[in-house]
Amino acid sequence: MRMVLPISEMEQAAPYMDRRVLEHIGDGQTEAFEGFESFDLLAFDWYDVHSARSQSAQMLLYLDREDLFIFCEDDAALARAQAIVTELEQDEMDHQRLLYSFFHRLLRGDMDHLDQMEDRISDGETRLLEGKLTGECLEQIVAWRRELLRLKRYYEQLDAIFDQLAVNDNGLLDRQTVRRFSNLGNRTERFLGSIQNLREAVAQLREAYQSQLAIQQNDLMKLFTLVTVVFLPLTLLAGWYGMNFVNMPELHWRYGYPAVAIVGLVIAVGLVWYFKRKKWL
Repeated sequence: MRMVLPISEMEQAAPYMDRRVLEHIGDGQTEAFEGFESFDLLAFDWYDVHSARSQSAQMLLYLDREDLFIFCEDDAALARAQAIVTELEQDEMDHQRLLYSFFHRLLRGDMDHLDQMEDRISDGETRLLEGKLTGECLEQIVAWRRELLRLKRYYEQLDAIFDQLAVNDNGLLDRQTVRRFSNLGNRTERFLGSIQNLREAVAQLREAYQSQLAIQQNDLMKLFTLVTVVFLPLTLLAGWYGMNFVNMPELHWRYGYPAVAIVGLVIAVGLVWYFKRKKWL
């Protein structure tokens, strides 16, 4: 017997399952893999890596020697599982082969998704190194970190399931199927390795963003400092002659105002020339 059902309708398959299953699930004891003498119970949070959907949905699979049941938490997961099983049932295969093919189809194209994500991260790094900082840069980096964390959790669950199925303690799977699940485990480990590399790249990207931001802030502070240095002598002149003491000869000198203006201009030009010579401007 094979069925793909919502989790809320699990009781429809109850007559065909071991009586301990519903009790086990009802007690909230379901983990990534639960192996019993006569059946296996697999649970993982399915994540659609090929869509903009960020929400995960639990999939629960029951396998014994005669039955294979797939229970899904929401409509998206149910539609995905039904599409895969309907496609696979066109080829006559036993439950073991269908279980393997189900996971194989579920992972189809995931490496391409990771490669595309790597290209986007690489492009982001190039833009940062070129100094093209925008308000969206940090938001994109945070979005990549969240996406990679979701992918990491997703593949860790699948990797644990494949490892346990490859062990095959209860003997439900034949040797060929065990080998196939071992290969799937190797694939998910490669996925996890790629994700770890991408997480490190995003971490470096965030550091590069912070460095570029710090450089821009330093350049701005440097500009403000130089402007302050240029106007400081002029402020001193203004304050000096603004005291209007009686015995200041420049107050009554005919050319006092032009002389002070020329002195201020010479000071400003001289400072700007000096800063450019030192390559501070």
